[in-house]
This record gives sequence, structure tokens and C-alpha cells, in this order.
Amino acid sequence: MRLGALTLPSPHPLGERLPAVYTEDGFTQRFTEALDEVLAPVFTALDGFAAHLDPRTAPEDFLELLAHWVALDVGEGWTPAQRRDLVASAVRLHRWRGTRRGLVEHVRLLSGGEVEVVDSGACTSTDQPGQPLPETGPPSVRVVVRVADPESVDRTRLASAVAGAVPAHVAVEVEVVGQ
Repeated sequence: MRLGALTLPSPHPLGERLPAVYTEDGFTQRFTEALDEVLAPVFTALDGFAAHLDPRTAPEDFLELLAHWVALDVGEGWTPAQRRDLVASAVRLHRWRGTRRGLVEHVRLLSGGEVEVVDSGACTSTDQPGQPLPETGPPSVRVVVRVADPESVDRTRLASAVAGAVPAHVAVEVEVVGQ
């Protein structure tokens, strides 16, 4: 949670904007100074609002809200840098969601490594009409992640992210290896 400064100078003092007849009145100046004190945090928040909407500059406690706005589940335990990368890449991730390319991109952002996805395939066919289709087994996806330090990757969290990115009926296997 962010805490504001005890007193903020107003970027737009109301007393200076009044007609000349009011600038000499002590009561009016004290009254507008009190209003300035109340409005200064509002002006400061509004002036910095654009920075809150950019995942690269948003405060850490605001990243979760940004992630919800772009329909992205960043989950617990990821570093702020990983969360920022995910939120900044949300449009691209949504565009390729459900594809090999989308899965590679998502895992690469989370792990920082090279990603290889081996899919069991989703379509079977035969070149002989009326013949039974070949057996393919249950659908599965195997993700191999190559990183410099395999111990630095949380395999459980990564496997959970991969399972959330593929259809529910697809079995997931995640392997993290050194480069």
C-alpha cells in the first residue's frame, strides 16, 4: 500500500486564480489554502494516472489490477518483473492463446529460457475412405524449457501456468533443463 506525503503543494493553487479583489482578503486566502490542501492529492493522483496504466511504470500493488483489466491471471509468486512483462504482453498472448506459438511465448516470459513445445497433435486422418482412424492416444503436450540455472525455475508454478494455457483435457508435462 502506498502512503502519501503529509502535505503536498498544490500544483494549481486556487487563491492565485481568484480575481484581484479576493487575493487581498485573508479569509478567502485561508479558505482556498484549505481547499488546496484537500485537492493536492487528487491533482497528484490524476497527473500520475497515465503512469499507473503502463505496466512498466505502475506501482507493484497496481499490477494485479492491470492484469485483471487485460484478463490475465498472473498468479502468486512471480517476480514483479515477470508480472510487468506478462501484463505488457497481454494483447500478444491473447492473440496467440491456444496455439503452440502462444504457449512458447507465455512460458518464455515466465522462465526467461528457450522453450520447445511438443504437441501430440489434434487431428487424425487416413488416405483410405471408410478405413478406421489410426490410434493416437490421449492428447498431451510436453514443454521443455532450457535455462542457464534450472534450479532457479519453480517447476510447480510453471507447470500450473502451462496447464492453465492448454485445454483442460490435455495432459501436461514440463521439463526444465540446463542449456
